[in-house]
Amino acid sequence: MSVMQKYWNLCCSEQWSGGIFWSVEPQDDRLRLRADAFVGTAFLPPLDSGEDGFRWGRIKLDAEIPDESAVKVYARASDDSEWKEWSLLAEREQMPGAAQELFGDPDASGDDLWLRERGRYIWLAVELVGGGAKKPCVNAIRLLIGGDHMTDYLPAIYQQQDFTYRYLSIFTAMEQDLEEKIEKVERQLDPMNASGEMLRYLALWLCADRGEGDRELRNRLPGVLEEYETMYTPRGIARSARRLSGELPWIIEHFSVDPNDPSCKNPELYRRLYGDDPYRFFLLLPQGAFTEQRQMEDFIEQMEELIPAETEMELILLKPCVQLDWHTYLGLNSRIGNYVPAVIDESVTIHYDTTIGGTDHER
Repeated sequence: MSVMQKYWNLCCSEQWSGGIFWSVEPQDDRLRLRADAFVGTAFLPPLDSGEDGFRWGRIKLDAEIPDESAVKVYARASDDSEWKEWSLLAEREQMPGAAQELFGDPDASGDDLWLRERGRYIWLAVELVGGGAKKPCVNAIRLLIGGDHMTDYLPAIYQQQDFTYRYLSIFTAMEQDLEEKIEKVERQLDPMNASGEMLRYLALWLCADRGEGDRELRNRLPGVLEEYETMYTPRGIARSARRLSGELPWIIEHFSVDPNDPSCKNPELYRRLYGDDPYRFFLLLPQGAFTEQRQMEDFIEQMEELIPAETEMELILLKPCVQLDWHTYLGLNSRIGNYVPAVIDESVTIHYDTTIGGTDHER
């Protein structure tokens, strides 16, 4: 049997135009039940198969049907393109039961059903029923208009039997759905094309699911194997820190500031800042990298799983500051900082460079 089936897809506002809508709104290429309505109907313009006596088959709805909701499909087919009742429908007042009065009983309710109509032209009506807070909507309608059927492989005497055709249609649809899923397997294994659920499943396979959004995962997964190869290098640690914090860090390792190195100009300062532990490295980030304490703690906890074994990471948050040397000159009567309130009594020594001002000095 053929894997590919030919469908007529109705999925955009241009294709809904020309229809008649009662309590249903074409919105963002969807058909949505109005918020203040419990029942609504969309009467769609006729579709032309181009073949007299055409046998209409499967119809699939891409629909959102919440609890306490339902979607019913009505259909009528004819070789005549004119239908008097349809032309008069726009002039009628909205009334419940109009779809059943015009089309007869619905073909079925749900999002996957089989039509029984024959004729070149087909008229469809979709009735949306919603009793809860969330209203149903239809994103797309797929109408099967071609492809193989199991009866095509039977003797001619069975091909004309309506019961045999409808009965084998059940198994034809099951096989077509299975073949369609198999065809999509390769596409679903591509992070750029996989659906949201499959994308997170791929992330679990690659141990990359750490609460990231779909967009971040799509960008990260194609290079995750290369990421693992360099994970425990300084470049890999910097990449992990940037991914978790959003800031590019500075990494200082013990050997890069070795106090015992002859070129080290201030050994005592380096020992005080970085210690003597060769298995400790320092990760420097701007002070504003974290908005709260818990966020910083989560960062440290996650980074502990992304650094080499037997090593220790110390996080340093850098505060913005200005460092002045002994001979820095800023200009006549310059002062760094603000005035500090003080109480003057007999125990206070006033230095020669002390400035004493009034209460209005900040003006």
